Amino acid sequence: MSATFEGPTPGFLVWRLSMKWRVAVDRAVAPLGLTHAQYSLVASLLGMERSGVRPSQRQLADHTGLEPLYVSKLARALEAAGLVERAPDPADTRAVQLSLTAHGRAVTRRAITVVQRLLDQLLEPMGGLDGPRTEVLTRELAILLDTPLDVPPVDIPPDSPHSPDSPDQVGSPDFPTEE
Repeated sequence: MSATFEGPTPGFLVWRLSMKWRVAVDRAVAPLGLTHAQYSLVASLLGMERSGVRPSQRQLADHTGLEPLYVSKLARALEAAGLVERAPDPADTRAVQLSLTAHGRAVTRRAITVVQRLLDQLLEPMGGLDGPRTEVLTRELAILLDTPLDVPPVDIPPDSPHSPDSPDQVGSPDFPTEE
């Protein structure tokens, strides 16, 4: 099955939107002393705590989609900033449980308010957060996130139209030319 796109590919648009969102959130939460990755961690942690869960670093990594080693690094930085507490997991001596400090909950609530305004701004052209187009987009994004991408590498013959060296691909959004 082959698809030819006029203009940018869906993969390129997903990448650009993710970069636009990351930069916007980084800028929005910086005055609170957070990065986007730290925000993702503390906002997820607050949501999990509200559900009665005190997650391990591994559970939080699985929830956020961040690598466990990166979550560990972020958790240490957030602990040093007084936003997160790390404690041994009583059920698993190898695991560390995370929780927000009182200060961490206050900062996280403010950050969520800031990011919510940003999300409202992003989704306004689609009818806002409660708009039907946003509901469809949310369902479609969930489908894409649930789709496994652990595909083994495929040998692509150099003369294939899907080869990065193909004249059809060189200079396309997914295979930009070097300048």
